[in-house]
Amino acid sequence: MIAPPDRTPLSRDFFDRSVLEVAPDLLGRVLVRSTPDGPIALRLTEVEAYDGPNDPGSHAYRGRTSRNQVMFGPPGHVYVYFTYGMWHCMNLVCGPEGTASGVLLRAGEIIEGAELARTRRLSARNDKELAKGPARLATALGVDRALDGTDACTHTDSPLRILTGTSVPADQVRSGPRTGVAGDGGVHPWRFWVADDPTVSAYRAHAPRRRSR
Repeated sequence: MIAPPDRTPLSRDFFDRSVLEVAPDLLGRVLVRSTPDGPIALRLTEVEAYDGPNDPGSHAYRGRTSRNQVMFGPPGHVYVYFTYGMWHCMNLVCGPEGTASGVLLRAGEIIEGAELARTRRLSARNDKELAKGPARLATALGVDRALDGTDACTHTDSPLRILTGTSVPADQVRSGPRTGVAGDGGVHPWRFWVADDPTVSAYRAHAPRRRSR
């Protein structure tokens, strides 16, 4: 019999490490989104590491802005950004305060509250697609910029909490280039996922956006 995932919140010390240590260690952890309509719990199956000023692919590469300031704050907080004028994506801040590194949550398996997630992801063909990709994950959980800066390590009734879950054995973790990252940042093998998990999103190399004429 498989033991249920550990519901103990992850400590802030868990996130106060190098982002390249934290990212693969997040696989199998459980993210809980509390809403007035009920909770949704998600087991993380795919993430990407972004190493702040050392990483051209990071939003913090060129320094602090009003958009990315949460990344410079304490570890264990949620950084939410809006992209392409239509989607939200969420990250967990890592490393000592001021280092501005973070882990993008790319995909997961809904293990509680699937009925509620389905109402937000009407285009999903099945439950495996509910949170298959970073924008889909945020949509399924009802995450937007209002949750930017949320402390995910708290033991109280926070709208977002990250729990211990069940860590993934090292031999089941895969790594490769990050999805859609251009230039030198695109070669880093900083995308991590659970091997053969059906909720993991498809890899796509960076494709320059064409300007309309």
